Amino acid sequence: MDTTLRDGEQTSGVSFMPHEKLMIARLLLEELKVDRVEVASARVSDGEFHAVQMICEWAARHDLLPRVEVLGFVDGRESVDWIHRAGGRVVNLLCKGSLKHCQYQLKKTPGEHIADILRVVDYAGELDMAVNVYLEDWSSGMKDSPDYVFRLMDALRGTAIRRFMLPDTLGILNPLQVIEYMRKMVKRYPGAHFDFHAHNDYDLAVSNVLAAVLSGCRGLHTTINGLGERAGNAPLASVQAILKDHFQAVTRIDESRLNEVSRVVESYSGVAIPTNKPIVGENVFTQVAGVHADGDNKKGLYCNDLLPERFGRKREYALGKTSGKANIRKNLEDLGLQLDEESMRKVTERIIELGDKKELVTQEDLPYIVSDVLKHDVQDERVRLKSYIVNLAYGLKPMATLKVEVNGKEYEESSSGDGQYDAFVRALRKVYKGTLGRRFPMLTNYAVSIPPGGRTDAFVQTVITWSFDGKVIRTRGLDADQTEAAIKATMKMLNLIEGEYEAPSAGT
Repeated sequence: MDTTLRDGEQTSGVSFMPHEKLMIARLLLEELKVDRVEVASARVSDGEFHAVQMICEWAARHDLLPRVEVLGFVDGRESVDWIHRAGGRVVNLLCKGSLKHCQYQLKKTPGEHIADILRVVDYAGELDMAVNVYLEDWSSGMKDSPDYVFRLMDALRGTAIRRFMLPDTLGILNPLQVIEYMRKMVKRYPGAHFDFHAHNDYDLAVSNVLAAVLSGCRGLHTTINGLGERAGNAPLASVQAILKDHFQAVTRIDESRLNEVSRVVESYSGVAIPTNKPIVGENVFTQVAGVHADGDNKKGLYCNDLLPERFGRKREYALGKTSGKANIRKNLEDLGLQLDEESMRKVTERIIELGDKKELVTQEDLPYIVSDVLKHDVQDERVRLKSYIVNLAYGLKPMATLKVEVNGKEYEESSSGDGQYDAFVRALRKVYKGTLGRRFPMLTNYAVSIPPGGRTDAFVQTVITWSFDGKVIRTRGLDADQTEAAIKATMKMLNLIEGEYEAPSAGT
């Protein structure tokens, strides 16, 4: 049972619009094929009522209404009526599963609480509604007041209640405790259908879910991306993968839709999926180390049963300072590019250099890098940039100071400008026109682009067009920094035209 739309929405800062709830419910039931969905809490708001109404109307048209559940409360007829008016036909009744919750939150005796529960269950039956019950704080109840838990179960097991849902409400259990407590429940009530609802406060939700399964639990509660109160719930993707691969459990889940549904929930919830989150994280099917790509080429040596194709994804090979030729060659093959060994060496060196400046070089960056290295490589650098500083301060014109080496001799200049690059070019022009007495090309066009994807850390490609002695020269630079990309293009231009300058006369 997926409770993304109920417990998942209790994540701090998360609130789904009614149409978003409907879309997620449809994806969960039709695409991902979960068995049940818990879509809301009763009596929360008019918007919540509208959302439940939309979902139930859609579910009824598709014969899915018995699989739509709504959390209700032991409040006489109010919750049941609210759910019934919205079109719901399954109530998940929130009861108290520990003595302290019963005594201190409800301020009632166990007998009084049981009587209240039975009245709600009977009323729901009159409306032909199915009832499941949550034993809220069941984990604390089994620790501190097991007699209370058993008294509650003894009173309820002979009713029309279909499922007894056992939450680790505060996320306090470890797998050994789950095994102990779940086995006690199953042994004492062999005919009951138990669900387990884990919370992740100690990062044990997935482990506890598996312990519950091994102990006879027949239903699991999960959420997409592990959303939920505080540290969240057990993430569906991880639970599904472990159940299938480690325990050969059979579920109806369509794994190939997990990634798509995760991204939709990420978008609607505003809670970003960590890049290293198992199964659905952006980087979990990305090999970074070159030795891994080499091993995959030779026999899939670094692949496990978590093949990305299972989850509607593909394996990628990151490009960076640790990637090596194997990763680069893998990416080039995907792009349909082939390079000789010398070109591979140059591209590898450039990627290592660029990898030092940013976390990851992506496949989308690769054509830019190849073009930058191979098509515009300058073999004989007669003009070298030794150092430079560009400053940008609010209310002041940008400043640039540079040191450049021309034919073995160093020159230093400073200048202000309308921008950082403009200040740099003005300082460079001082060297050429003022000190060396040379002509300096005219910049006629300046174009900036990034590889597709819209990432803020993408490489910047700057292509600059120059006019010099009636000729058009076009050079490009590539870097994570826009100003530096333009400076690289400028230095390439100066090396290309160096042979065009007349030898300087004496005294210049």
